[in-house]
Formats: sequence, C-alpha cells, structure tokens
Amino acid sequence: MKAGPLRHLVTFQEKVKTRNPESGAVEYTWSDRWAGVYASVEPLSARDLLAAKAAQTELSARIVIRYREGVEPTMRIVHRGAIYAIVGKPLPDKKSGREYLTILVSEGLTDG
Repeated sequence: MKAGPLRHLVTFQEKVKTRNPESGAVEYTWSDRWAGVYASVEPLSARDLLAAKAAQTELSARIVIRYREGVEPTMRIVHRGAIYAIVGKPLPDKKSGREYLTILVSEGLTDG
C-alpha cells in the first residue's frame, strides 16, 4: 500500500486509571496514546457487513495504519469526532507482517 491512501488523521486512546482528589475514588478516563496517526478509514462494504452480521459482530469500518507496536484491542480510535472500538487483534500485512496493520472496528461510544 502506498502512502496516498493513508490520508485520514486518527487518534489512538487508552483507558487510564486516575484517583479523584476530592473523594479518593478510582476513576477511568480516556487519554491520547498517539495523536495525528495517518490512516485509511474505510467503511465496510455491504458484503463485509453481511459477513460480520453472520459472525454476530458489529463491525463498521476497517482502519489501516503503518505498522506500530503496542496497538491493543483495549484501545479505541477517534476519527472526525467518531469513536471506534477495536474489535479483536490488529492484523499485520501478509508480506512482512511489519509494514501495515489492519484494524477492524465498530462505531459507537464504548467503555473499552
């Protein structure tokens, strides 16, 4: 894949545990892990959506980025204000496994 399709900027966020200074209660918030990551954000085709429904998953898009260590299913991705939950483990490219990652996502607010 050439760099041209990677024209969307996305932000990867991870859940961070914090302590409320007033009550001392433990709270979880989302914090940016990587901002300004170039990606290709593609809505799934009708055929892909039907296959996802058959597998009883709620996939809505495919996000492709250059290979990056540390992308986890517990993270989420923000693109143009939309929040995407990562569904399953990111898939490395077929050739070297270290060039690109394909991430299947579902859209909607999620707690992780």
